[in-house]
Amino acid sequence: MRPWRQERQRPQDSMPFGAPPLPPNDPDATLLIPRISGVQGSSRWPVADPDVLRPYDALATRMMPRISAPPSASFGEGPGLDATGFHAPVEAPEKPVAPSLAKSSSRIAIASLISRITGFLWKILLVWAVGTGVVNDSFNIANTLPNIVFELLLGGVLSSVVVPLLVRSQDDKDGGLAYTQRMLTVAFVLLVIGTVIAVAAAPWLTSLYLDGSPGKTSPELTTAFARLLLPEILFYGLFALLSAVLNAKQVFGPPAWAPVVNNLVVIVTLAVFMLTPGKISYDPVEMGQPKLLLLGIGVTLGIVVQALMLVPPLLRSGFRFKWRWGIDKRMKEFGGLALWILGYVAVSQIGFTVNTRVLTTGDPGGVTIYSNAWLLFQLPYGVIGVSLLTAIMPRLSRNAADGDTRKVVADLSYASRISTVMLVPIAAVMSVIGTSVGVALFSGGQNTTADASRLGEALAISAFGLLPYALVMLQLRVFYAMKDARTPTLIMVVMTLVKIPLLYLCPVLLDPKTIVLGAMMVNSLTFVVGAIMGQVWLWVSLGNLRSRRVLGVILFTLVASVLGVAAAVAVGWIVPDFGPRPTAWIKLILQGVVGLGVSFGVLALLKVDELAPATKRITRLIKRG
Repeated sequence: MRPWRQERQRPQDSMPFGAPPLPPNDPDATLLIPRISGVQGSSRWPVADPDVLRPYDALATRMMPRISAPPSASFGEGPGLDATGFHAPVEAPEKPVAPSLAKSSSRIAIASLISRITGFLWKILLVWAVGTGVVNDSFNIANTLPNIVFELLLGGVLSSVVVPLLVRSQDDKDGGLAYTQRMLTVAFVLLVIGTVIAVAAAPWLTSLYLDGSPGKTSPELTTAFARLLLPEILFYGLFALLSAVLNAKQVFGPPAWAPVVNNLVVIVTLAVFMLTPGKISYDPVEMGQPKLLLLGIGVTLGIVVQALMLVPPLLRSGFRFKWRWGIDKRMKEFGGLALWILGYVAVSQIGFTVNTRVLTTGDPGGVTIYSNAWLLFQLPYGVIGVSLLTAIMPRLSRNAADGDTRKVVADLSYASRISTVMLVPIAAVMSVIGTSVGVALFSGGQNTTADASRLGEALAISAFGLLPYALVMLQLRVFYAMKDARTPTLIMVVMTLVKIPLLYLCPVLLDPKTIVLGAMMVNSLTFVVGAIMGQVWLWVSLGNLRSRRVLGVILFTLVASVLGVAAAVAVGWIVPDFGPRPTAWIKLILQGVVGLGVSFGVLALLKVDELAPATKRITRLIKRG
């Protein structure tokens, strides 16, 4: 059946067995078009798991907007019905379906990649400008505070719960407009109040994250930066709110590209900063220092621009904001889920607070090194995992809302396998080239080669946690899609209980220079624990997770990755010494290309199906070039 035409059949004949009846003339209703058995879906990933299409292909459905028929001209006939009570043939213009998951994820991946690159660029410029000492540590702690407060107020709830609820609200007669307006009203007021309180409490907030060791940190400078950066809370919230609304409407581009503009604003700020004479003084700290004001206000301005960029596309989508007060049934549901999410965020921030205090017991620069190593660690996940999760969440939420456990399991299994195939080889090669990455990117300006090398070592030693981290993020989204916010919080409690004792062992067992290396390793170990717990919990909740197939893909990928690492190490031995930075660049490029080339080449020879979508996309790009 053509989805844009309604054939002469009774309205309920097109519905799957057990589905609720649809109003015959409701333009906002959704018509479920049965999938034609044997017809393959798109080959672009991850529209559907190809293995799952075979077992229940006849039961799969495609969701299309229902097309209302004009009233019939015959007297006494119902709207859109002929004299026999059947739907009259209606010619309607073809309407585009929602953007495919493959196209959406591809565009998000490109935007995310550019966002990560520009984000790393301004982090590198900051290290070049002020080094990795007390000034950079103070800035990093202060720049993290807006994120922490925002997450405690609303962030975790928005990213994990709001999109599923917004998707469900689209079944309302008004398409979810009233619900969205109520959600925005309540969240905006909460953000304004929270921002004002946070700025007033800046000295207390900074004291939580500083060990107070003399000469290693500067509470005064950290507080000065915090007063300039904490207003970001409001604009982080606006960006997250508007992104959630746009994502629920299947609009992914603007939220993905807005952070790129933010990074460009910060890059311009840092360029002006480096051209401005003088240095930031932290003994004593003067709030009116030009360079201090320039750095703090410039970084905040980037977040402001990032949030305001989403207003035009939101207006183009047809949404209009209106202050709407009161709480409906779904808002109460939102509140119940929000309490568990708040617990999750609070527990995770306890772990982060302990982590930061432990880092400040080591040599100056530990916080900066950890922060930049963590950003490098997240780069592959940000390009692959985030784009996949962002694109898959609306469909996963819809399947969970429909109670279709088999499709939820299919989405989970397929996303897990693609994450494995793409991320394990990258993590393996990252463990080899980590030191070269640090020296190549971060040595120069005010930063020494030794500090840059320590940053690279932190990346290399934590690389094994990349896949567990991606799996934990995926598992959490599955729980939230099923409206289970309690389980992720309980998992985070266990992860934090494992993390804190191990962190406190770092200053006892390690010297001040290597505390940051121990902290990065502990962080990765925590995600291994979380991934195992999440898998077991999902198995209890959903039953068979098709784990055998996932484990098989992991095994093949590990074999390919070991061969890739061996090739990368062998190439590194033959590179002569041209000096620290040139040698690091040569090793980074050669070992990266050879290691990844061998790993993915072996996977291709083993004919791992989950690699096919990526190779097809690369082939298309080559043919176009």
